[in-house]
Amino acid sequence: MAGEESNGIGHGVSVQEPAKPELVEGMAHENTVVTDVSGSDATGQTATELASRLRHLSLSAQTIHADDFLNSHPAVAPPMHVSTTFRYSNNPDDLQRWVNINPSNAHDSHIYSRDSAPNTTRFEAVLTSILRGPALTYSSGLSAFHALLVFLNPRRVAITHGYHGCHGVIKVLSKLTGLTTVDLDADFETELQPGDVVHVETPLNPTGEARDLKDYAEKAHRRGCFLTVDATFAPPPLMDPFALGADVVMHSGTKYFGGHSDMLCGVLAVNPARADWVRGLRDERLVLGSVMGSFEGWLGVRSLRTLEVRIKKQSADAEKLVAWLAGEVADKKGVAGELVAEVRHASLQTEDLKEGGWLREQMPNGFGPVFAVYMKDADEARRLPSKLTLFHHATSLGGVESLIEWRAMTDAGVDKRLLRFSIGLEGFEDLRDDLLRGFEALRAERAAKEGGVKKVDGGANILGGV
Repeated sequence: MAGEESNGIGHGVSVQEPAKPELVEGMAHENTVVTDVSGSDATGQTATELASRLRHLSLSAQTIHADDFLNSHPAVAPPMHVSTTFRYSNNPDDLQRWVNINPSNAHDSHIYSRDSAPNTTRFEAVLTSILRGPALTYSSGLSAFHALLVFLNPRRVAITHGYHGCHGVIKVLSKLTGLTTVDLDADFETELQPGDVVHVETPLNPTGEARDLKDYAEKAHRRGCFLTVDATFAPPPLMDPFALGADVVMHSGTKYFGGHSDMLCGVLAVNPARADWVRGLRDERLVLGSVMGSFEGWLGVRSLRTLEVRIKKQSADAEKLVAWLAGEVADKKGVAGELVAEVRHASLQTEDLKEGGWLREQMPNGFGPVFAVYMKDADEARRLPSKLTLFHHATSLGGVESLIEWRAMTDAGVDKRLLRFSIGLEGFEDLRDDLLRGFEALRAERAAKEGGVKKVDGGANILGGV
C-alpha cells in the first residue's frame, strides 16, 4: 500500500500509508481538545496554540501554567475527575454526533473517557508545551510504542538494543503484519524502504549511553523513513529531539513525568510538521483502548509541576556518582576500584563530548539520571543490592527514590554483571557513602568465604550487610 506524501523535510517520497482514520469512522471525535490542531474557540485559537503559548518562559513556568486555559473552577489545585461519561446538552437543537461542548470552557469538552477526560486533557496540555509538539497520552510506554507502529504501519523497523519491551511489541506485531527488523548500523539505502521506521532510544536502557540523533535523522530522512525517538531517559530540560530531526518522540511517562513510582503512562509527541498525524493517532487510540486512567492523568499533572527541579538534581547527582565511580575504577583504587569492572553513562563518552562533538549539543543541560555498573563478578552484582540502604532493589526508574536493579531480574539477555542505577533526590554524598558501605560489605563477605573475618566500616558485620 503506497501513496505520495511529504516526509516533512521538503522531499516528496512514496511511502507506506499509515493506518487510515476512516477505519474508525462513526466513532471519531469532533470536540476541541488539546490534540485537535484544527478546532478553535471563540478567540480563534486552537487548544494546541493555547497549550503552547508559554514556550518562551522557563520549563517550570510551563509545567505549572500551560494548562491554565483549561481552568473552569477557582480551585488552585486541579480537581480530580473520575467520571467515565459526560452529560449531553439539555437542548435538543445542540445535539450533534460526537460533539458535546462544555459551555464553561469549550476546550474542556468531553463525551466518554476512552476518548478524552479532564485530567488527561490537562496532562496532554502541559506535555504539548514542554515537548514542543502536540502530545497524546497512553496507558503505558509500551502501549504508546504499539500505537505508534500501528499508525505508521511500517514493513521494517531499524532498532538495536534498548528496552527489551519494545522488541517484544515488534515481535507481537510481526505475527500480524510480517514486520521485520534491521540493525541501526545497517545500510539504510539497501535495507530500508520509504515509510519504514528508524527507532532510536537515547539515552539507552540500561546503560544511559547516548546516540547521535542528527546523524540518524539525516540517514532516515534521506531514505524517506520516519525517525522515532524514545527519549524516556532524557526528558526536558535534557534533550529536544524535534530540534534534532525526530518525527515522533515517545516517553514512558511512568518514569520521569510521573516521577514518584506510582503511575503508568505512555506519551507520543508529534513534530509540528506532522501535526496532521495527531487526529489519526487519537482516532486509533479510541478503538485500541489504550487510554490513560483519570487518576493517572491527575497524578501526571501533579508530577509535572516539579519536573525541572527533579530532573536537574537527579541528573547532576548521577553525573557526580558516575565521575566518582569511574575515577575509582580507572585508578584501580579503593573498594570500588577493586570490585567494579566498568561504568557506562553518556557523561563518559569523552570522544563525543569533545569541542565540536555532537553530544554536548544534543544534551546541553545534563546527561541523565541513569547509568550502569558492571561488576567484576556476576554473583557480587547479584548480592550488592541487598547491602544497600538508600537504594531500593527494584525495577523501573525515574522516581524520587534511588533504585538499583540487578538487571538480570527482568532482562534475560543482559550481562549478569550489570547493575542499573536510577538516581533519585537523596543527594550525592549520602548515595556515595551508601555505595561505599555496600562495597565494603561485599568485600567482607568475600573475605569470609575465603576463610578470613573482616569487620566493615560503620559497624556492619559480614553476615548482616548494612
